[in-house]
Amino acid sequence: MKDQLVVGRIGRPHGIRGEITIDVRTDEPDARFAPGAEIATDPAEVGPLTVERARWHSGRLLVAFAGVADRTAAEELRGTWLVVAPDDIIDTGDPDDFHDSELVGLSAVTVSGDEVGTVAEVRHFGQDLLVISRNGGGEALVPFVAALVPEVDVAAGRLVIDPPAGLLDDQ
Repeated sequence: MKDQLVVGRIGRPHGIRGEITIDVRTDEPDARFAPGAEIATDPAEVGPLTVERARWHSGRLLVAFAGVADRTAAEELRGTWLVVAPDDIIDTGDPDDFHDSELVGLSAVTVSGDEVGTVAEVRHFGQDLLVISRNGGGEALVPFVAALVPEVDVAAGRLVIDPPAGLLDDQ
């Protein structure tokens, strides 16, 4: 998945005709999963997959891919990452819009200048969380919101966090 950006992850099958739930990881799901769109996969040997049709159902995106005609075939794709090349992502012009690949590897320091560690991962569970590998061992989970992460400087390779009391305390 190196050098590729995640736009979704295939979830469980829906029904018996090959439709699959998608854990959407893009701001443009209707464009990214439009009929005819070809999407690369990780692992690469599974794809690329071509969107046959897509629809929203109870707040969840359901996609039918060409050649995936039944529940068994859909189940075999479960857990597959759907990825695109960075060049395929349109720059929004928003200075506060970051891709996971831009954040991973940044040094994390507090507003007072104390080194915390390095961003190891970005998790998307209702709220974006930065997983910071602590310099002294362990990890810290920092919600990726402006109040707690007031500065991100990708060019300088660092971000600044303003942790509330207890957030960085050792457990």
